[in-house]
Amino acid sequence: MRLAVLGAGAVGRSVVELAGEYGHEVVAVADSSTAAVADATGGTAGPATLDPETILARKDTEGVVGDLDPADALAADYDVLVEATPTTLGDAEPGFSHVRSALESDRHAVLANKGPVAERYADVRALEADSAGSVLFEATVGGAIPVLSTIADFDPRHISTARGVLNGTANFILSRMAAEGLGYEHVLAEAQDLGVAETDPSFDVEGTDAALKCVILANLLSDGDREFTLADAEVEGIVDIPGSALELAAEDGRTIRLIGEATAEGVRVGPRLVPQNGTLAVSGTRNIVQLETAHAGNLSLSGRGAGGPETASAVLSDVGRLE
Repeated sequence: MRLAVLGAGAVGRSVVELAGEYGHEVVAVADSSTAAVADATGGTAGPATLDPETILARKDTEGVVGDLDPADALAADYDVLVEATPTTLGDAEPGFSHVRSALESDRHAVLANKGPVAERYADVRALEADSAGSVLFEATVGGAIPVLSTIADFDPRHISTARGVLNGTANFILSRMAAEGLGYEHVLAEAQDLGVAETDPSFDVEGTDAALKCVILANLLSDGDREFTLADAEVEGIVDIPGSALELAAEDGRTIRLIGEATAEGVRVGPRLVPQNGTLAVSGTRNIVQLETAHAGNLSLSGRGAGGPETASAVLSDVGRLE
């Protein structure tokens, strides 16, 4: 498959690097200001194929991937658009327009960007219904963990609830607070030093990131009966949890985790008491999702919920499903 990759952050870079291993060819790459596009004829407009190493080396040294306009990547001769630009809220732009461009051209779209399917799910599905292309978005929930494909395999109508730990930054902080008896601010600074938390960690520690993932899950579980957005979610973060709360929980054999829960009726995200040695008490940056099924009991899926290569593996698995 020929891929046009929009976004040159950790995920987009990893897709460009790994595509060849999965048997795919990158024919266009765009960052926020430039693009590199292959010319099928190998003429003056560009080479017949793009060399990932050259593209990424230029990004590292010059801060750009090419000399063209990012819009030129959308006009390239591709089979699958990989939307890996940063997640935005509200109108989910520019990610939504990128997806629309692909579908209106009867091409496929694979998303790592949560915005379009968390904030404009019905619009995306309507565009998909009128297109010969399809939309897949495994990478939007749980990184490398095959949560969405598992739901699809079981059929959303046979799954009542999806719940779990869906943000590695918040989980790292709570794990460290519990294990070392440290306060929130101390552990947050440590997480930032390690690169686990962003300079502005609010998206993670206030529960927004986990809520967006749960909104996507709720949209799947509702199976078209209702559309959810972030505005529909009940969200509480971990900022105000004192170390003493974790100490008290430990005395009772429990700990605290930021738990998201999605059903066909709604979304809730907030700190919850869970058994200290229970399934949901994953440590560090690890994620876990439990699915309550109608006929197979509870299923637990756990793994790395973020990271460039990890999330890119989910993107490229989706591309493989489209072949």
